[in-house]
Amino acid sequence: MTDIWLGLFAGTAFGFVIQRIGATNPHKMALAHLMREPYIPQFMLLVVIFSALGLFALEASGGGTTRVLPTSLVATGLGGVIFGIGWGCSGYCPGTCWAAVGEGRMDAVFTLLGGLAGTVVFAHLHESLIPMLYTPTSLGQLTLVDWFGHPGAALGFLIILFGVGVLLVGRFWSVQNG
Repeated sequence: MTDIWLGLFAGTAFGFVIQRIGATNPHKMALAHLMREPYIPQFMLLVVIFSALGLFALEASGGGTTRVLPTSLVATGLGGVIFGIGWGCSGYCPGTCWAAVGEGRMDAVFTLLGGLAGTVVFAHLHESLIPMLYTPTSLGQLTLVDWFGHPGAALGFLIILFGVGVLLVGRFWSVQNG
């Protein structure tokens, strides 16, 4: 039962933060895509850093495990294109969509319904798509830990990489604003 309360608290806190940063506003999201608003991309990069730290801590304490799925170039590429088109057309990613629905934004309701419909379609087609999309270009299970040989080294690399990203977004995107 504690897991449910912890998840509810974490989800509510995350929703509050993405609402405050402006990620539930499709106009601000469009400005971020046009490289005129740096706060949303910086926030997203920071979320990856904090999520990686949290996952590392959970795994180190024995409180969590990850399941690494095989990397497939075609499936991942196609999924990324579909995701990007949906995000570009609606102004919402899946997480911001739920928060925007909670705000009462009607456009987000339609985005949410479209995302749920897409999920249902994918779930029904998944087994038939594996031989076509996953298997031919599967690279197996790839992780940063495999590349670096140690979880701490992989975490350090990720933090440095995304930290530099936060700084670069702030430096170059802010220039276009001012």
